[in-house]
Amino acid sequence: MKTNPGRFFEDYRLGEVIVHAVPRTVSGGERALYHALYPARHALYSSDEFARACGLSAAPMDDLIAFHTVFGKTVPDISLNAVANLGYAEGRWLRPVWPGDTLRSESEVIGLKENSNGRTGVVWVRTRGLNQNGDAVLDYVRWVMVRKSRLDAPAPAPVVPELAQAIAAADLVIPQGLDFTRYDFTLAGEPHRWGDYSVGEKIDHVDGVTVEEAEHMLATRLWQNTAKVHFDATQREDGKRLIYGGHVISLARALSFNGLANAQVIVALNAGAHANPCFAGDTVRAWSEVLDKAETTAPGIGAVRLRLVATRGGAGAFALKAADGKYLPEVLLDLDYWALMPR
Repeated sequence: MKTNPGRFFEDYRLGEVIVHAVPRTVSGGERALYHALYPARHALYSSDEFARACGLSAAPMDDLIAFHTVFGKTVPDISLNAVANLGYAEGRWLRPVWPGDTLRSESEVIGLKENSNGRTGVVWVRTRGLNQNGDAVLDYVRWVMVRKSRLDAPAPAPVVPELAQAIAAADLVIPQGLDFTRYDFTLAGEPHRWGDYSVGEKIDHVDGVTVEEAEHMLATRLWQNTAKVHFDATQREDGKRLIYGGHVISLARALSFNGLANAQVIVALNAGAHANPCFAGDTVRAWSEVLDKAETTAPGIGAVRLRLVATRGGAGAFALKAADGKYLPEVLLDLDYWALMPR
């Protein structure tokens, strides 16, 4: 048999390192498609001249292009037979990705736990994205619920990794040369700087985007994400194709421009949950909460920790969880990340 059915829960072993296939060279084509799929317009990633004024040699690829590309490489080995992608932690962007860079991925299995139903289990992996020089550009932990193929396969000893609640501000990696002392707020689109935001402040990003099946399918193929639930409607009992969670992340990030246009660079992913499934026809809206702020030693640069929440339809502003602590059914995404902005 030459075809690959993908891995199932019983196929993973604690500590194994999986080198994922098909490296990918990224170019301006990915950037153009990314900006076409999402209303993405942060200035640092849109203009070489703006980036040069901020100390870089040119505009790097959007941070989430790097994330989606690295993530997509892992899908055939990690989540091809997934029921759901459950969460993220300990993510850091370690260096910019430039047009012409070739990215590949490798993952270490750091946790395994069979679910009580005996039909599925949770797999934790730590993934690294590497460029053509072998330099790490990104690493993160995610955990996935994966089907079992053989229900009588013995359960592994449960190992649940202890993960940090957040990346410490001192551990954030600032791109070499980045300097916001000559930052042009007019060209960036908003006047708000690091000092204008307060911990606890919440921002309604106002706008919404209705998800279409065609754009979701294009986006998922763009990142070479082969998970069956995104393409094959027979994989779910409701007969619907599940919108790729990364598509929702990028929509919400792009919507956050209205109010956070100067949160230019994503440098860490502290936590994330795809709280409820998203389907074609849903209208995605977003709001953010300022969780923390930190000074940096880089010229003119401050770090802000943000909670980004994506909701479907006309959910009430800033609504997140019910009294029982469970996510409201309108909540699609709860993402905790660090970004850099001018001071």
